[in-house]
Formats: sequence, C-alpha cells, structure tokens
Amino acid sequence: LNTPGVIHKDLLIIGGFGGPGAVRALDVRTGERKWIFHLIPRPGEVGHDTWPPEAYKTASGVMPWPGQALDEKRGIVFVATKTAEPDFYGGTRHGMNLFANCIVALDANTGKRIWHFQTVHHDLLDKDLPCPPVLLTVTHEGKKIDAVAQGTKHGILFVFDRVTGEPLWPIEERPVPASTLRGEQAWPTQPFPLKPAPLMRQNYTEEDISITSPEARAATLDRIRVSPNFGPFPAPSLQETIMFPGFDGGMEWGGGAADPEGIYYVNVNEMPWIVQMVETRRADDSPLPRGEKEYMTYCAACHGLDRKGNPAGGFPSLIDLEKRKTRIEVETLTQKGAGRMPPFDQIPAAQRDAIHDYILSVAAPAGGGGRPDEQRAAPAAPDKSPPYAFAGFKRYLDREGYPAIKPPWGTLNAVDLNTGEIKWKVPLGEYKELTARGLPPTGTENYGGPVVTAGGVIFIAATADETIRAFDKDTGAVLWQAPLPFGGNATPSTYTVGGRQFVVISAGGGKSGRPAGGSIVAFALPEK
Repeated sequence: LNTPGVIHKDLLIIGGFGGPGAVRALDVRTGERKWIFHLIPRPGEVGHDTWPPEAYKTASGVMPWPGQALDEKRGIVFVATKTAEPDFYGGTRHGMNLFANCIVALDANTGKRIWHFQTVHHDLLDKDLPCPPVLLTVTHEGKKIDAVAQGTKHGILFVFDRVTGEPLWPIEERPVPASTLRGEQAWPTQPFPLKPAPLMRQNYTEEDISITSPEARAATLDRIRVSPNFGPFPAPSLQETIMFPGFDGGMEWGGGAADPEGIYYVNVNEMPWIVQMVETRRADDSPLPRGEKEYMTYCAACHGLDRKGNPAGGFPSLIDLEKRKTRIEVETLTQKGAGRMPPFDQIPAAQRDAIHDYILSVAAPAGGGGRPDEQRAAPAAPDKSPPYAFAGFKRYLDREGYPAIKPPWGTLNAVDLNTGEIKWKVPLGEYKELTARGLPPTGTENYGGPVVTAGGVIFIAATADETIRAFDKDTGAVLWQAPLPFGGNATPSTYTVGGRQFVVISAGGGKSGRPAGGSIVAFALPEK
C-alpha cells in the first residue's frame, strides 16, 4: 500500500501500489474481499471503451495511490487515481483512459460507481492526482452544499457537489497541443475550471526567468529561447521542453485542509521541469538490445538514461549496483518494490531478468532477454515495447541550483470555496542566503500538507528550509516557527492531553536535495 485505507462499518477500503489499479473492500474480521472496483475497466464495465479492447489484460498504473476520503453518513468513498502507464507515451493505450487521473465516488457498501470526473484525459505528463480529496461544506448561491475539493499538480482546484458530482463552477475543455511522436494520439482538449483561479502561474515566459543573479538570468534567458513551451500541457517530444507547472505540482502529496467556514488551505510548488523523450529503436527501426531497451522503458524515467539516478530527488544511482546488491536482492526489489519504487511484478520474468542483466553489468545475448543460459535455447520474443521512453525527471535549475524561475517557488494559499475567490497567498519557506542578498522570502519546494485548528491556526512544515511554521488562518501572517532536525515532508497532527495542545510532525527529510533522517518532533503550548 502507498496510502492507508478508510474504515466504513466493518469494511477496510484500500487501493494498492503496482499492477492494474483497483479499489477493494475487505471484511475487517475475516479479510474476505466484499467488493472490487476495477480502475482499468473490464468488458461490459463503464469506461472499457476508453481503452483499446484488450488493454485491461496488460495495462498498468491507475492505482488509487493518493488516498481516499469517506463521507461516513452517506456511505460514499471518494478515490483519487494515478495516471496510466507508461506515463509519458500513450501509443499503446489510445483513448481517454478512464479511470486514470480521476476522482471517483463509490458506494462504500457495494463498490458501485456513483459518479466520476477525469482531470486529465489520456495523460502524457504524469499529471496524476497527487493528494486525497477534501470534504467540506460551503454556501453556494445561497444554499448549503456538502462539497468535495480535489487539488492537482497544475495548481488547479476542482470542486464538486459530493452527492451529484456536479461542479460548483463551470469547467471548460480547452485545446492543447497535438503530439509529434509516431503512434501517439494526444487528447485534443483538457478540462479547466473557471473558478477558483489557478493557485500558480500556468505558463513559463521570458517575464518569469530567474532573478537570483545577473548570470543566472542570462543563462536562463538563453535556454528558454531555444526550448519550445506550450503552457501546462506540452506534448512530450524528442526535444527538451520546459514544462511548467512541473511534475511535482502545483499541489503535492500533503494536499489541503478545510475549516467549517468553507475555506480551503493548501501549499503549492512553482518549479519548472524538463520533459524529453528518447527513441528505444535504432535508425533502421530495429530494437535496442534487450535489457537496455527494457531499462529505458521501465527504469530510465527515475534512474536516468545514464543510470546515475537523481539522489536529491529520491532516485538512487544504479552505477556499480553489483558491488552493493546481490542479484537475488535486486530481483526481490524489482518484483516487490521498495521505498518510492512500485513493484514491477506485472512485467514478464524474462523482461525483468533482462533489466537485471543490464543494471548489474551482465552482457545479455543479442536478440533476447533473461539470463544468458536460458536465452541460448529460447527464441527472441516479439518486440512489443513502446518506441519511446522518458529521458528522466529533471528540475530546471539555474546555475546556482535554485529554480530557474522568478519567485515565489512555494506558497501557502487560502481559497474561499463559498465564493471561489483566493483569500490570500504567502511565500512558504525561505533561503536565508538569498534573503541576505536583499531578495524577499522566495518560498521553497514543499512536500507535506497543512492542518488547521479550531483556534484559527494553520500548522505546516513541508519546506526545504527544515522549519515548521504556524500561520494566522485569516491573514496568512506567520505566528511562530521552529527548526526541525530534518525536513518535515509530512502533514502535522494535533491533539490535546489534559487540556494541553500538542503538534507533532514526522521529520524524515530527503526531498529537495536535503539530508534524510528519521525523527518525530512534538511541540506543545506551555503548561499553565
């Protein structure tokens, strides 16, 4: 599991991480499965016609990894879902691909679909929903409405009547660029709500280039002039393209919090990234050697084309892996997953073996996969792999290592969902060395969410400066802050003991190039 499930009566409702997506309800006493909802629909199920007919047999992804929210009174569970895989090439999965990138409302007792909404059609940019839905009550056009709000990596907020699925404000489909990759059929439009306004910039232009130093500005300007930029939905191509909003939001895994007045509080990233595809075949259309080809298809997005990974982003290097891990250990990792890596048990064993040969520097025989002794007797399998692979996750940074975009780089926002208006926005996080140069607080990349209290205070850590802060929920003013031993890349919890309020945060760090650790830090009001 990537996120915990929810309990409804005697049912544990859970998702899963890896393989074709599904939502399951298990009897908490016996473990018996009571119902299942297929997120890659089977024949006869709603959404099956949004995929190739046989896709349900081989497609993967579409897991409900961000988590769920439960309306216990009505018995409705709201599920947010991941993109379909491969994440960046959809030539093998033509169609809208329901229920990828969706918020899905299910009857918690039976698993029957009540309604759904897809926030990205035929996703090609890993723009899956990053956080669980948030339930709240608002006054809309003079009526009290129980609503559900869903944040996205585009920094866009979709708000629906949680019973009917009707949006509180109109959503329009806008044209987006077509793909130039052979075999790809990018969806021609994408949905944009008219309210609330996006919580971040939706394009990267010359007006947004780095201001940390004249040298950084000049280098950034040179690069943007040679990079195509098509706003929030650039179609992946063989050319390096600046993508903004980036892969990590917008909103991220912490999601938002809401108060009884219908105000939604959420932190947002404003970091540009680079998107690029590479061919997995030679100029004569013959495939790359098995192992290298499979690595590029399944592994290079995280570990890089050069296998050096991105340790600052949580993706370890695979160079000299054979000196650190045995083959058995590597086989176990790829089959079962570990840390951020999902299990790859849906990949045939011969293909996994070819990957193992490649990353462990074992020469695989030409034309085949699997262990060398097996492949000498086995004919080459038909090549069904995608013709393109993603070149890897790369932040767009200036020469000093800061985001190559004008601040703010991270913000905390309050949105009045009674009116759809943004109430306030403030920078979240600080680079003290830049403040010393005379720049106002820039905000930082942030991973973790807020909690709002009845006392009118928002607690949030999340930032790269390894600090937890308290904000006034009405104004966004900082009320208090304290250092943490490592980054608080989680959502704080608050509770009372003997009338004394505590706030506790898991400080594990490891994001934004910061050190990793393992601390739980608690704060409390002074004893009376």
